[in-house]
Amino acid sequence: MPAYPVKVQPPTEDKRWGLVMATMKRHGYQSNAMIETLHTVQESFGFLDDDSLRFVSKALNVPLSKVYGVATFYHFFTLKPQGKHTCVICMGTACYVKGAGELMETIAKKYNVHPGETTDDGNLSLVTARCIGACGLAPAGVFDGEVNGKLTAADTLTKLTKWE
Repeated sequence: MPAYPVKVQPPTEDKRWGLVMATMKRHGYQSNAMIETLHTVQESFGFLDDDSLRFVSKALNVPLSKVYGVATFYHFFTLKPQGKHTCVICMGTACYVKGAGELMETIAKKYNVHPGETTDDGNLSLVTARCIGACGLAPAGVFDGEVNGKLTAADTLTKLTKWE
């Protein structure tokens, strides 16, 4: 018997909500299914909007503030639609000391985009991460899911220019 048997309707009739509902049902609508449910929402829709956060809160009987806190704490989650391509620059201590700040400045200057933003043309989203676990490759970045290390400003621009 689910801990929270009240049937909550998804925000829209979009069929992707079926995947989200299945995730919650598989976990018995338990509050500890929140992170996995948020992952399913993001995989299904590309980002977490206000409606989806409210829905997860209500369906799992978790305060909205807690759902929002989780969604903003973990760098994997995004509250805005992402661009066609994503560039994640690690800002962990090793990467920062070895020049991650310069990489960020170079990207911001060339593409007029700052961390957490997407370029006006929707082509590039720039994201920072506290640590990507590649300290030996510092400074490191992730370009459309591919980890690259020992980056220079020139290397970074070369990678990004391929997406123009």
